[in-house]
Amino acid sequence: MTQAELRERAPQGEPLTDYDREHAAVYLRLLDAEQAGADWRDVAKIVLGVDADQDAARAQAMHASHLARAHWLRDGGYREFLATRS
Repeated sequence: MTQAELRERAPQGEPLTDYDREHAAVYLRLLDAEQAGADWRDVAKIVLGVDADQDAARAQAMHASHLARAHWLRDGGYREFLATRS
């Protein structure tokens, strides 16, 4: 997955979007990294493809936005995701 495929900001609120479906693996990786206590700068570089040393504000905003969306999916948004899977 390349940085160009990721938006600066993940979607917010309902409903589940095509972007969410396409980036479910990114959300899972972010949740795993959070659970492991990984530094957000490392996660931004490895998972999101944004180097915090080069562009800290962008890296932090992307990380926070996508992690918030991952939390939303984990906390209930996944129900719609599962309902659309065959």
